[in-house]
Amino acid sequence: MPEPAATLASVRVDQPSDGVVVLHVSGELDTSSADELASPLKSNLVTGVRAVVVDLLQVRFLGSAGLESLVTGSKRADELGVPLIVVAAGRAVLRPIEATGLASVFTIVATVDEALAKV
Repeated sequence: MPEPAATLASVRVDQPSDGVVVLHVSGELDTSSADELASPLKSNLVTGVRAVVVDLLQVRFLGSAGLESLVTGSKRADELGVPLIVVAAGRAVLRPIEATGLASVFTIVATVDEALAKV
């Protein structure tokens, strides 16, 4: 029996400094759970935010719907002039990003500390 979507992915929101938001994503981002990322991205990409970091280090699977959430967030960040930085190091996340050519679209770093140093 498949697990409910709520248990497939989760996002914890952190604000390490004023105007900087880190979305710590864990689990699997597929068609049934991509909104777990899309919703907090949308609600945190607002006027006044200085940067958004999407931490995907605990993501075990990144499907096309998860990639779509990231692309939509990236477009919104561009509209606002806000950097959106993706933290990714594992094959489960980097391979789909690279295979779709999105590595050139996102700013990708290996650690949250590295991302925070960029803002």
